[in-house]
Amino acid sequence: MPGRQNPTFRQRRLGAELRKMREQAGLGGSELARALGVSPAQVTQMENGKTSVNADRLRTVAAACKCDDQSLIDALGSIIASRQKGWWEKYRHHIPDLFLESAEHEDFAAKTIRVWAATFIPGIVQTNDYTRGIFGRRIPRLSDDELDLHAAFRSERRSRILQPSPRNLEFYIHESTLLTRFGGTDVLREQLHSLIDDSLRGDMSIRVIPFTAHTYPGPIESLIYSFGDVPQLDTVEMESSRGPLFFDASTELESYRAIFDRIEKAALNDEDSREIIHRTAKNLKG
Repeated sequence: MPGRQNPTFRQRRLGAELRKMREQAGLGGSELARALGVSPAQVTQMENGKTSVNADRLRTVAAACKCDDQSLIDALGSIIASRQKGWWEKYRHHIPDLFLESAEHEDFAAKTIRVWAATFIPGIVQTNDYTRGIFGRRIPRLSDDELDLHAAFRSERRSRILQPSPRNLEFYIHESTLLTRFGGTDVLREQLHSLIDDSLRGDMSIRVIPFTAHTYPGPIESLIYSFGDVPQLDTVEMESSRGPLFFDASTELESYRAIFDRIEKAALNDEDSREIIHRTAKNLKG
C-alpha cells in the first residue's frame, strides 16, 4: 500500500519520535525492521509519518527499542488516539497548507504556548481588520474571496485557541509591533485596545519589550514554543516567508528555552505592558 503523500503535523511528529526512540536505542532501520518483521522501507515510511501506526505497533517499537519511559509512550498513544479531523481541515485546498500547519501545531500543545513577535501582532490575538490589513499587502494581491478566507480562518483560529482550556498563553512582543499600521491608524488603534482586553484574561499574559531595553533580546523571526504532554513533545515553530519551520531536537528545544528566558527577563510586566499599549493607542494620529 502506498504511503501518505502529505502527512499531517501530528503524523510527522509521531514518526519523528519513533525515529528518535530507535536512534537512542542504537538501532539501525534494518535492525528495527527485523525486530518488527517488516521491510526497512516500511520503517522509513513509518518514521516519515507516511504510514499509520496503531497502539500495538507503538508498544512493539517501544519494546524493541527497550524504551521504558511510560509517560512518553502514553503521550505518543494519545497522538495515535486523536484521529478526528481538526477544525482547520475545512480550509484545506482553499488557503495554503502552511497556515493549517500552524493551527495544528497550536492544537497539539498541551500546556503552555509562548509566543515571541518582532514584526507584527501575533496571529492568535489579531483582530479581523488587522488580519485583513496584513494579508491585503501581499504581492501578488489576493482576491477579495481569498482575503475573506484568510480573515475567516484566522478569526476561527483565534476563537478556538481562546476557548476555556487548561493551557496558558504567553505573548512577548517588541514595542515596534505596536506602531506598524497594518490596515491604517483606526485598525491599529482597535487592535491595541483588543490587546489590552486580552491581557486581562486570566489565562493570557501579554508583555512588551520596550525600545529602552539595552539589547535586542530575541531573533527577528516570530517564534511559537509549545509545551507538550511530556518535555520530549515540546515544539518550536518559526515563521518564515516560505512557511513555518518546526524544531523538536532536544538541543534545539534547550536553545529556544534559553532564548525565551532571555526575552522574559527583558520584558515589562503585564501592568506596565498594558500601560505602554494604552499610551501608544492614545498617541496614534493620522
